[in-house]
Amino acid sequence: MSEKVYIMFGGNIGDVDSAFIRAEKYLAEHGFVVDKKSRTAASAAVDCVPDTPDFKDMALAGTWSGTAEELLKLTQQTERYLGRPADHRSDMSRTFDCDIIFFGNETINKPDLVIPHPRMHERKFVLELMVEIAPDFIHPVFNKSIKELWKEIK
Repeated sequence: MSEKVYIMFGGNIGDVDSAFIRAEKYLAEHGFVVDKKSRTAASAAVDCVPDTPDFKDMALAGTWSGTAEELLKLTQQTERYLGRPADHRSDMSRTFDCDIIFFGNETINKPDLVIPHPRMHERKFVLELMVEIAPDFIHPVFNKSIKELWKEIK
């Protein structure tokens, strides 16, 4: 059985647009089926070291037939495939970043995996792009649609 999944791509080093295309292809080759994607948008770095360049971001909706843990492993493999070291700090520039935002309506709270993404509702750049692809999706913790969360942060 396939689960509806929402993920975010981000990056601010090198040819980010090309990295997004390569990431989408890599994910597809490993079983992630993209149903919909947002535009690519630039945003200021959040929670990063001073003078970090702006990021480009994109939201994707898709289906995945494996577990959330298997998808996490695939997203991490994709990051490494696109040049991000496994031990890279989250507050620094990167060639590519891939975060699982939602995994169906599941809530997961493990040391290495928290779903829904714990700060997505605080990040304008996430909500701005998520509202393009899933405005009526209900956040399983806050019981509010993406559109409602977007209006609150806007």
